[in-house]
Amino acid sequence: MQNDIQVLRQILQSAKTIAVVGLSAQWNRPSFFAAKYMQEHGYKIIPVNPRYAGDGQTPPEKIMGETCYASLLDIPHPVDIVDIFRRTEDVLPIAHEALQIGASCLWQQLDVDNMEASQVFLNAGRHSVTNRCVKIEHARIFGGLHWAGVNTGVISAKRQK
Repeated sequence: MQNDIQVLRQILQSAKTIAVVGLSAQWNRPSFFAAKYMQEHGYKIIPVNPRYAGDGQTPPEKIMGETCYASLLDIPHPVDIVDIFRRTEDVLPIAHEALQIGASCLWQQLDVDNMEASQVFLNAGRHSVTNRCVKIEHARIFGGLHWAGVNTGVISAKRQK
């Protein structure tokens, strides 16, 4: 895995387009929150979620102003990072699709750590990041993380004793 800060900085500086697999249209979901942050920091976000991609009868929905696709293979333009908000066991087929479309980085979100998928990407000479949030890493590396942005793992208004 390439969770070293220098490698993460290189990945985030060189990337322009992020396909977010499992992006929800609900504003309060972690995938939406992270993607919105990245969009606000200049990245083109491409939603990938079959739930919102249309069925041939109905057109695809837009999430954050971008057309949603059912699969990475449906995206008609280049992708730099494939950011995955899915269960660990769902990642390997997504990694194979990411290789097919020429993505330079497979990024597995917090608590997502499919070693086989990561190794597939590394063996292809590409970057693989596991168990990291793209929003948190961007904020940490480029100065957007402050005392209120630290992930304590606790969602509460009460101060811990």
